[in-house]
Amino acid sequence: MQLAKTLRMIFNTADNDQFVLSVADPKDDLTAPEVESAMNAILATDAFVAGPVSIDSAEIVDRTVIELL
Repeated sequence: MQLAKTLRMIFNTADNDQFVLSVADPKDDLTAPEVESAMNAILATDAFVAGPVSIDSAEIVDRTVIELL
């Protein structure tokens, strides 16, 4: 059994869709301003074709993974 955390940064696209960037193992003391700053930096790079144009939300997903095989 493993515990797994993922930071999901959710952006809006020009087509009114969502663009989700997931990062495994975010630090435990991550703050909302830190995430917002990172998301703004991602927007500023314009690194994705048909990618994000604005911030929608962010969340940390905490889950338990049970490997069967």
